[in-house]
Amino acid sequence: MSRAPTLETSIGAITLHEYRLPLGEKTWSFLHTGAVLTLADEQRYLRVEHDRLPYGVMLWPSSIALAHEVLARATSLAGQRVLELGAGTGVPGIVAASLGARVLQTDHNEVALHVCAMNAERNRVTGIERRLAEWETFASETRFDVLLGSDVLYATPMHARLREICERYLAPGGCVLFSDPLREQSLPMLEAMQADGWRVGFTKWTLTIEHGQRSIAVYELTRA
Repeated sequence: MSRAPTLETSIGAITLHEYRLPLGEKTWSFLHTGAVLTLADEQRYLRVEHDRLPYGVMLWPSSIALAHEVLARATSLAGQRVLELGAGTGVPGIVAASLGARVLQTDHNEVALHVCAMNAERNRVTGIERRLAEWETFASETRFDVLLGSDVLYATPMHARLREICERYLAPGGCVLFSDPLREQSLPMLEAMQADGWRVGFTKWTLTIEHGQRSIAVYELTRA
């Protein structure tokens, strides 16, 4: 991991770092404010209450796992309308756009969307729309064939709104892909949706990271 440019923001200068991700036949380059890859990294990050950098602009293993899942679906993504919720560093959405999907990346943080744009440019991926949006007020005239979200299930107070977005903006025949490191608090929403007739399956990705491995579930939700 090497240093990359400093980003000037309204909250001061932020030093960005580069993560090089071998994915498919290409090595991708993604900027981030810090990597939270191992469980120890995550525990340290969550313990620090002061001077914490924006959650979404950190690099999380769930986004890497979701990017792998997106690439595994390469043949079905061309021309698909994709909504990425809480895009953060934008890894899965950028990979989807490189496969020919029409991607809208949303985040409530301007810095995150700026980093998304920088990451798309670094990887020579174009045609992505970005929108500053809170989940509570998100609205669109478009329905999407694929909804993407990495590490979006941890906040249980947001489950109702997240579910509403799935129900309102998923096009017929579409699918939702949420990646999560098997957090216990992520399960109630999935279980409730399954009880209401959604089909819920998952793929388990095991990432080899630094000195260990992380297991990440990519949940697929489709309407019954």
